[in-house]
Amino acid sequence: MARSARHCGPDPAAAAAFVRSCTRLRPPPLLPEIALHLADEPYALWERTEAAAGRSPLPVPFWAFPWAGGTALARFLLDHPDRAAGQIVLDLASGSGLVAIAAARAGAAAVTANEIDPLALAAITLNAGANGVTLGLAPGDLLDGGCGPATLVLAGDACYERSLAARLAGFLARARAAGAGVLLGDPGRAYLPRHGLEPVASYQVPAWPGLEDAGVKTATVWQPARPC
Repeated sequence: MARSARHCGPDPAAAAAFVRSCTRLRPPPLLPEIALHLADEPYALWERTEAAAGRSPLPVPFWAFPWAGGTALARFLLDHPDRAAGQIVLDLASGSGLVAIAAARAGAAAVTANEIDPLALAAITLNAGANGVTLGLAPGDLLDGGCGPATLVLAGDACYERSLAARLAGFLARARAAGAGVLLGDPGRAYLPRHGLEPVASYQVPAWPGLEDAGVKTATVWQPARPC
């Protein structure tokens, strides 16, 4: 979940204009069915975002790139639409909205994308429109609460920090206790809370330029382990 660039926070139109100005609409790896507003590489955009915000450092703009865990989860949902069809979906730390868009394309009854960054919310809105789907938006940090009416909770590549992964694990445990399904996509991040999870699919995901330490990442989709 990226943090906000101060110049775009109060004005959604300015945020949308910024997203358009530094991205191009194109398909992410493994997902020719979907088009996203994507940047060429992270560092130039990172510097541009910091300059526009008038402060530094800011984190990498997660909303402008297709991360491997989210790519795998989106591919899984499109390959297995029965997992999302008819569900009320909450996509946590949605970034570009890729996983949320895939869930909507797979036939979910309703999809809400959650993000804390106004630029990400602008990107999600633009990307939803480009793909002809309707997404609800849930701004802010939801991880200390519950999943509300969601029957399926999704998280793609959200375990890149220890504290965030721990809070995510708590949220997902509460979601499961409330009866919601859970799917996570992850390319082997160190803080993935694997206890109580089982893999359901793996994909070889070409890495976006400048994002990863390898040209191809093995990304796995995880679900809660079934009782023995």
